[in-house]
Amino acid sequence: MKSPVRILQLKNIAKTFDSQLIFKNLNVDVHENEIIALLGPSGCGKSTLLRMIAGLESVNTGRVEFSSSMEADVGYVFQKPILYPHLDVAGNVALGIADKISKTERKERIANELCLVGLEGFSSRKIESLSGGEAQRVTVVRSLLNQPALLLLDEPFSALDIPTRRKIAHDTRAVLKSKKTSAIHVTHDPQEAEIIADRVLNWDEITSHRMEEE
Repeated sequence: MKSPVRILQLKNIAKTFDSQLIFKNLNVDVHENEIIALLGPSGCGKSTLLRMIAGLESVNTGRVEFSSSMEADVGYVFQKPILYPHLDVAGNVALGIADKISKTERKERIANELCLVGLEGFSSRKIESLSGGEAQRVTVVRSLLNQPALLLLDEPFSALDIPTRRKIAHDTRAVLKSKKTSAIHVTHDPQEAEIIADRVLNWDEITSHRMEEE
């Protein structure tokens, strides 16, 4: 059997804020077409780690190493949907299309992508008319249109009711698998982690945290 191809290696990562240790000794490998869930309580440092991977936070010690096969930028889905109210759904999704394509092709592509997450016919909908779950689905579609090799999901479903959260987790997993996109999904919800991920990593098992220092 062919060994899985590693696209990201986190080696002995540590982070401090104002001289206070947040976590240390974090080691994680991510492979092609793999969805990993990082499961842990709020405030433990999961979101900070994602920002470090994306280059939005500095790494105090350790290394974030991407493989040479990483040909696209890392995508990021934030906890709260970031959408522009002056644009309709299609206009917001179109921001994720980097290729120069015709208006007709763009329209068809957007419509097809929205169908994948259960938003058929939503292209002309206004942003203010969307529910929280619908808005987050739009951000997922937009993030994937740039074809990232790795998508980072920062507790994007945490503000939703439980049935909606479970449904979107299923749908997001299906889209990621259909596009063969690797992902790191952080959550404090064990069931959500099991639904979306190929591999669930418990935060306390992959890192040393500040409580051990006290």
